[in-house]
Amino acid sequence: MDDPGVAGPVWLPSLPPSLGEYLSPNLQPVPLIPALTLLAALLYLAGAIKLWRQGRHWPVVRTISFLFGCLAIIIIMGAGIEGYGLRMFSIFMFQQLTLMMAVPPLLVIGSPGTLLLRATPHNRLGTPVLKIALWGLRSRWGRLAIHPAFMVPLFLLSFYGVYFSGIADLLLPNWYGHVGLELLFLASGILFTVPLISADPLPTRQTHFGRMLDIFAEMPLHAFFGVVIMMATAPMVRFFANPPASWNLDVMADQGLAGGLAWSYGELPGVLLLMFILVRWQREEARGWVKADRSAAVAGDPDLDAYNEYLRQLANRPVRER
Repeated sequence: MDDPGVAGPVWLPSLPPSLGEYLSPNLQPVPLIPALTLLAALLYLAGAIKLWRQGRHWPVVRTISFLFGCLAIIIIMGAGIEGYGLRMFSIFMFQQLTLMMAVPPLLVIGSPGTLLLRATPHNRLGTPVLKIALWGLRSRWGRLAIHPAFMVPLFLLSFYGVYFSGIADLLLPNWYGHVGLELLFLASGILFTVPLISADPLPTRQTHFGRMLDIFAEMPLHAFFGVVIMMATAPMVRFFANPPASWNLDVMADQGLAGGLAWSYGELPGVLLLMFILVRWQREEARGWVKADRSAAVAGDPDLDAYNEYLRQLANRPVRER
C-alpha cells in the first residue's frame, strides 16, 4: 500500500508486525539492494565454479560464508521486514546492525577480491576489470578507504551522525534516501571489517595490535549509543513517531528496543571479531616460531651457538685461570 508520508516506489505493510510478516516474500517495487546482492552472489559462485572446473583450489568454507552473507542481505532487504523498517525504529535498527556488523564479516571471509583476481580472464572483458582492481590496490584512495582515520569515524558517523543530526528524518521519508542510508551502512561496515580480518590483497595491512585498537575504540562508543537511545524520553526520529494506530505500538518501547539492539546485538559481532583477530594472531606467531625452529635446526642459531662456544671455553680452561 502507499503512504503519503513516504515518497517514492515503496511498499508499506498494513498488518501488525509478526515473524511471519517479517519473513513474507513482499518485495519492494524496486528491490535495488536485493537485486545487486543476487548478482554479486551469482558472479561469486560462477568464479568459484570456474576454479573448481579447472582443478584449482578454492575453499568451500569461503564460498559458503560469502553466500550466507548475500542471503542475509536478500532476506532483510527483500522480505517483508524491509517494509516494516519504514514504520518501526527497532526494525530499522535491526537492519542497520545486520548490514554493518553481521553481514560484512561473512562477505569479507569469503575473500571476493582474491577470487576476482584468480577467476577473471586476462583478456577481453577481463582486462579492464583487472586493471580497475589493481588500480584500487595501488591508489592512494584505496589506502585512504581502509585507513583507521577514515573508516572508524565513518563507522561511528553512521550511528551518531545519522540519528543525532536529523539526517534520518531528512532521508528516511524518501525512497532514495532510505536506500542510500542502507548502502551507507553496508559500505561503512565493509570498510571497517576489511582491514581487520580480510585475507585479500590490500593496499596496506595493519598489525594485529592495531586491529585490536580499532575494535576497542569502536565497541564502547557503540554501546554508549545504544544506552543513549534507551534512556531518551522522547522520540529521537520523528519519522518513526506515528506508526499505524491499529498496531497498538508503543513508540517509546519500540525505541527502547532499538537501543537495546544497538547495545547487545551490535556488540556481539565486535566480540567475535576480536576473538577472530586473537586466534589469527596466535596462529601466525606459532607459525613464526615453527619456522624459526626449523631454520635454526638447519642453519643454526648464531646467538645460541656463540653462547654454547663460550660455555665450552669456560669448561676447557685450566683451574688456575678460572
